[in-house]
Amino acid sequence: MIIEIGYFAVIAALVVSIAGILAPLIGLKTGNPAWIRAGRQAVTANFILISLGCGSLIYSFLLRDFSVKYVVMNSNSRLPVFYTVAALWGGHEGSLLFWAWILAAFATLAAWIHWKSHPETMPYLLAIESSLTVGFLALIIFLSSPFERVFPALAEGMDLNPLLQDPGMVFHPPFLYLGYVGFSIPFSFALAALLSGRLGEEWIRATHRWTLFSWIMLTFGIIMGGYWAYYELGWGGYWAWDPVENASFMPWLVGTAFLHSVMVQEKRKMFKVWNLFLIIVTFSLSLLGTFLVRSGILSSVHAFANDPGRGVYILIFMSTVLILSFGILIIRSNKLKVKIEMDSVISRESAYLFNNLFFLIATATVFLGTLYPLLVDTLYGTKVTVGAPYYNKVFLPIVLIILILMGIAPMIAWRKASMENLRKNFLVPVIAALAGTVISAIIGIRQIYPLAAAFIVFFVAATIISDLYKNSSYWASHSGTSLLTGIWKAWYHNQRRYGGLVTHIGVLVMILGIIGSSAYKLEKTIILKPGDEFSLGHYSYKFQGLQDVQGINWEGAEALFNVYEGNNFIAEMRPQKRRYSGGSQMPTTEAAIYPRHMGDLYLSMTDITQDGWITVMAFQNPLIHWIWYGGGIMGLGVVLILFKRKRRES
Repeated sequence: MIIEIGYFAVIAALVVSIAGILAPLIGLKTGNPAWIRAGRQAVTANFILISLGCGSLIYSFLLRDFSVKYVVMNSNSRLPVFYTVAALWGGHEGSLLFWAWILAAFATLAAWIHWKSHPETMPYLLAIESSLTVGFLALIIFLSSPFERVFPALAEGMDLNPLLQDPGMVFHPPFLYLGYVGFSIPFSFALAALLSGRLGEEWIRATHRWTLFSWIMLTFGIIMGGYWAYYELGWGGYWAWDPVENASFMPWLVGTAFLHSVMVQEKRKMFKVWNLFLIIVTFSLSLLGTFLVRSGILSSVHAFANDPGRGVYILIFMSTVLILSFGILIIRSNKLKVKIEMDSVISRESAYLFNNLFFLIATATVFLGTLYPLLVDTLYGTKVTVGAPYYNKVFLPIVLIILILMGIAPMIAWRKASMENLRKNFLVPVIAALAGTVISAIIGIRQIYPLAAAFIVFFVAATIISDLYKNSSYWASHSGTSLLTGIWKAWYHNQRRYGGLVTHIGVLVMILGIIGSSAYKLEKTIILKPGDEFSLGHYSYKFQGLQDVQGINWEGAEALFNVYEGNNFIAEMRPQKRRYSGGSQMPTTEAAIYPRHMGDLYLSMTDITQDGWITVMAFQNPLIHWIWYGGGIMGLGVVLILFKRKRRES
């Protein structure tokens, strides 16, 4: 009965959402604020109703109610409670409901937070958010319902996909969804600004915090996905340019461009059309990401989420959003003309513009690499794949240019940079970068991309240090205090700037991690019997033998390796091969990972023969921890900016 209550709650939410579109529009037409207030109440009621829908589904999972089809397909009675709750977003029907719930939650928050500060745009915002909610609820109710019953009820479920029975499943999808859906608020504010005619910086200021939050959630979601793939899939890497990985990467790229571009509009009143264009594309790519994950039209490691028929609906929905959004933008474009022009190509606004263009080019390369196989298959019936060689050749040079601009843009002068300004800001960083590159070559870095990346990392790091030193010295001199106090004052008086630079430091740390773990990675695949040894890098591994292991809902085999550095024993490593007891008999690989000198020793057992021979993939991934640390530093920078803005407003 509880599942029917949830189902009818979601149906009621669809009806209320339609009312949420109509009420604010009637309020605008009649000038009666009661209708607009009704729109806000509709958005709030929506959140409560969809929460009831989600709650009923989670309750059915916990009850092990195997008369509910979605519960049957994604759990069984031996599934740990931890994953039983997370199974809500383990399949496509539940994850779409979860998407709609986050959308309703964000719409409610935006309606209440900005109600008094943005009364002119609020009716449009309510109508747009309600329209998006209608789109997803219609999909859930008519094409992808998680509330279906099976008759007669089954005695046991088929289990959650073994690959999803992992802590990564609990955190990775929610963070991605928070990022995807979070961009709906800046998108709705942008369209509301277009429709209301309030085309100044008001919507930019209102959405700055939303954009930062969405961006960092998407960043964490992508990094968590990489870490999950790293230790769960057993191939020793964290990023494979998989179509679904790319689907989350594309809105991140354009969203990053938007984050930088809005600063130009705030400071110089420029890029008004450009910023509207960027946020429309960012949210549209978020919808595209949902489409790619849910449709299964492209071969992906995320095959557990395939749903080709219903993916067409999302494609139509996404196309409708694009056509209407760009249609409104084109119609209103005559009101977006500004008289301010770029004074010089050598200026900060110019650097941000090039930064934006290269982010879009990078997005286009990923878009082409992702959808090209589908295009060839559709036109010629031929199966092709686009892998790492394409992205290494096309994408990496673009990234290096973006990184250089990351060092230049915050330091170069607005309007027009003089030679004195360039010399003052960049002479020392260039010298430091050259020196760092020479040192890198001396210590053994020989490949062209790592050397180029080393130059850029040293250059950007030197610009950040130089900037902090100059401003700290000014404040120390101004207040007659120490340099340390000057650093605090420089930070205190421009926390947004230095929060951004902390995020840039996180990017540099991550780049070093990517270089170390990709360019200097060692790997070997070898077949062993008990007692055999092999070496990789400075380490040797001795295979001691196999033993049986068992968990709550799985059983498997574990290989025991003793690891030596020279003659010194340093660790035991135990890679496993598991088979879960549910409906899925797909064996999974559990890699053994041992951290060593900011990198990892990594063993993955891919095959076992009946006479006890095993096939092992061994990797040595130097500096890979820097990738995860870099993500943490990026998050710290964003949090510091958010905290400062709250303090100012209070």
